[in-house]
Amino acid sequence: MNTSKRYKWEVLFLLWMAFFLNQADRQIFNVVLPSIKADMHLTDVEIGLIATVFNLVFALFVPISGILGNRWSKKWIIVFSIILWSGATMLTGISTTLLMFILFRSTATGLGEAMFGPANYSLLAGYHKETRAFAMSVHQTAYYVGIIASGFLAGYIAENWGWRNAFYVFGAVGVVHGIYMIFRLKDKQPEPTIEEEKPKLTEAILILFKTPTALILTIAFSGLIFVLVGYLTWTPTYLYENFSLSLSKAGFMSMFFTHIAAFTGIFFAGKFSDKLAQQYPQKRMLLQAIGLLAAIPFILLVGQSTNLLPVYIGLAGFGFARAFFDANTYSVLFDVIPEKYHSSASGMMQMIGFSVGSLSPLVLGYLKPHIGLASGISLLSVVWLICAIILFVGYRRFYKKDFEKLQLTLKK
Repeated sequence: MNTSKRYKWEVLFLLWMAFFLNQADRQIFNVVLPSIKADMHLTDVEIGLIATVFNLVFALFVPISGILGNRWSKKWIIVFSIILWSGATMLTGISTTLLMFILFRSTATGLGEAMFGPANYSLLAGYHKETRAFAMSVHQTAYYVGIIASGFLAGYIAENWGWRNAFYVFGAVGVVHGIYMIFRLKDKQPEPTIEEEKPKLTEAILILFKTPTALILTIAFSGLIFVLVGYLTWTPTYLYENFSLSLSKAGFMSMFFTHIAAFTGIFFAGKFSDKLAQQYPQKRMLLQAIGLLAAIPFILLVGQSTNLLPVYIGLAGFGFARAFFDANTYSVLFDVIPEKYHSSASGMMQMIGFSVGSLSPLVLGYLKPHIGLASGISLLSVVWLICAIILFVGYRRFYKKDFEKLQLTLKK
């Protein structure tokens, strides 16, 4: 069955559902955050700490999970991760103290979700050769659908049956799906290849820091994640508190416009970038800088508007503009890093990026009682302004040199 042509589409469905639940579970806390804060009498800093520790645990274990995925069964890593984060999501619902939230929500859920990513993408790519780009594109839609669905459903459940039930429902569905995958998901048997010496992690770290373009990209990627994590954590609360929306409406509206626009933008940006790069490969980094600069007015529109329509326009513009960064991230990295280091170098970049980004919820939580969420969200634009300037410097001074250096190495 696992070698049939039809089975690879079942694998896509199984992993799509898993990724959907992955993103949905991740967003629950952000949607029901006002209810948790009121019920548990937590401060804004404590709320930010829970989100920060989650993202920090996720960042630290992503590269480790990538290494394990090369050595162990990808099926069982995926199954274990789904059941772990889903079980931890259910346990989050019984939490009564800050320590319990950090244990179940931040640590256990973060660890489970970190274990999922590398094995998930690797197994999907293994089953889809000629159809890989299409399968990856379909799979990516689970990210947008999961966040949007959770934005509404988690808020609706919390409004009608309490915030704890939102964790119980999503967690239970995940556990059931994980058990189902035990019986349906199969490991892809690798094709026989000539054994090559695997690059060491230290080599990947060194090449990342010795290649100016890769280092600049990593810095900018860290700034990107810092803003995105802050947005995902606090924007539902911002709409709930500042515009008196219900939990379900605030959760849905805060995620819908941005991710629909990003979904549209990434296809446009990807095609435009590929066409431009045929003649000018180094323009990819310039497009990333332009994307961040274009997003700045929209971030300010979200933070400074007193009416909802401009906020929604700001959320959509922010999502569409960020797509120009997203569409080029790994293309830029792989343009200047040798192929044998692609996996490990991208893992290191993610670890650094999410480690820096993990601080955002805590920073905004600290600023909230002092300057308000509106000003805190507006200040996120400064981060992207700095990153855009750094990217522009990289484009002007380093990208072309690093690109040509790699091409010369490949010709030897």
